[in-house]
Amino acid sequence: MYRFLLSRQWVILTLVALVLVPTMIELGFWQLHRHERRVALNQVIADSLAAKPVPAESLTSPGAEVDDDDRYRRVTAKGRFAPEDEVVVRRRTNADDRVGYHVLTPFVLDDGKVLMVNRGWVPSDGRSQSAFPEIPAPPKGEVTVTGRLLPDQTTEDSGIKNLEELPDRQVMLIDSGQAAERLGKQVLGGYVELTEPAPSGDTPEPIPAPDHDSIGNHMAYAVQWWLFAAGVPVGWVILVRREARERAEAAAGKADAEESEPAAV
Repeated sequence: MYRFLLSRQWVILTLVALVLVPTMIELGFWQLHRHERRVALNQVIADSLAAKPVPAESLTSPGAEVDDDDRYRRVTAKGRFAPEDEVVVRRRTNADDRVGYHVLTPFVLDDGKVLMVNRGWVPSDGRSQSAFPEIPAPPKGEVTVTGRLLPDQTTEDSGIKNLEELPDRQVMLIDSGQAAERLGKQVLGGYVELTEPAPSGDTPEPIPAPDHDSIGNHMAYAVQWWLFAAGVPVGWVILVRREARERAEAAAGKADAEESEPAAV
């Protein structure tokens, strides 16, 4: 009755089903893991933003990597800005999705080490991608800054290629190692998104605090993939039973037709 399953068509269909089921299950777990990572990151961000600020040098040092648990931790530092060594980070958007630059200013600590500070977003002039934008000067003299500590940016995490041969004083990624080479000084690992002091004018536009309430649709996608995986064998059984029934009906009809034919004289 089910000998048709050995036909080329049904062998191929069965093999495709056998491949789809584990693939969809794996995709479901992939989405589940993304959901778990997002929930964990939200908790890290919430804890970091709620914690009291600590000295930046207590969480990072020259050449060090910022721990995942310290991501977005509020830190403070005392020193002075060095706008003469300021660079801009290309292709960054603000809260309104306008494309411009992030202003990356070295902050020289009292002990001579440097902390890279992202002072915020400024628009491009719209005429040239190579022209250095107009940037208001940072506060002069000794000042205490507060901001959110973040690890160095990478192509893997951001999806942004670290292009070479860029216009003068422009970079694609915030990288403390590259900053140390450029400045010839000891630069603390990671960087800080500035929150205090606020700019005297409208620019640089402060970077908003990260969203740590949304968990995305990863769990829903995981359930969808698992439902698809469950639906494949169900659909395969339905197709097999329908094929067997149609073949049985065709055989019965053929037998009835042969019985109704008059015998030859």
